Amino acid sequence: MTKVVVVTGGTRGIGLGLVRELAARGARVVYCGRSVDSVKRAEEQVPQAFGVVADVTDRAAVQRLWDAAVERHGRVDIWINNAGMSPARRKLWELDPAALDATVDLNLRALLHASAVVLAGMAAQGAGALWNMEGFGSNGMLRPGLTVYGATKRAVTYTTDSLAKEVEGTGVTVHHLSPGMVVTDLLTHDYTPEELAQAKKIFNILADRVETVTPWLAEKVLAGAKNGARVAWLTRGKAFVRFLTAFRKRDVFGEDA
Repeated sequence: MTKVVVVTGGTRGIGLGLVRELAARGARVVYCGRSVDSVKRAEEQVPQAFGVVADVTDRAAVQRLWDAAVERHGRVDIWINNAGMSPARRKLWELDPAALDATVDLNLRALLHASAVVLAGMAAQGAGALWNMEGFGSNGMLRPGLTVYGATKRAVTYTTDSLAKEVEGTGVTVHHLSPGMVVTDLLTHDYTPEELAQAKKIFNILADRVETVTPWLAEKVLAGAKNGARVAWLTRGKAFVRFLTAFRKRDVFGEDA
């Protein structure tokens, strides 16, 4: 059966990559972006998917996104909470309060409200799979300047584990989706040229391009998994091997990646 998939934050980066790869595999894809322009740009790249303008920090807008997908395709089989942001890499007391609030609002509060809308709808259907996007901090790693982003992603991991318990017996499943380190503006923004030159040494060992990671993620999501499972691209084992073979030059920012 053809799967109906909704991707939040589907107009750029990993989200757009997922929209493209899911659609290429025959899924009926609905996605959202915050602006008309962003949705139009995505529509030009993946015309077979359906874009909706929706701010996922607004629970009513999430409900409208769900309703639009159901009206168009009759149901929602898979929902991916992908929308997220990272503020400037600053110590907590140096961070703009508005940036702190916006990050928590999008990465955590919006995900909680979206999950509530989606799980209610899927429970009424008697089936469905919710996937929550993890990020740096989900596994407990720490890094100065990423306190707020890491805290939200750590909370996403707890939320996902807890929701998996709550949906037991409903026919609905909840999962972790972990893309690893992917070269997008979310990864590389806010670096000085000198800082980025240093950071690229690690990025070229551990990071991958969107077009490398998203086909694999799309296939795993469409295949499904046990309730509470984690689908992770960059496992500890893979990272260990990458460091052992770091002498093999990779350039994820250039033409030879």
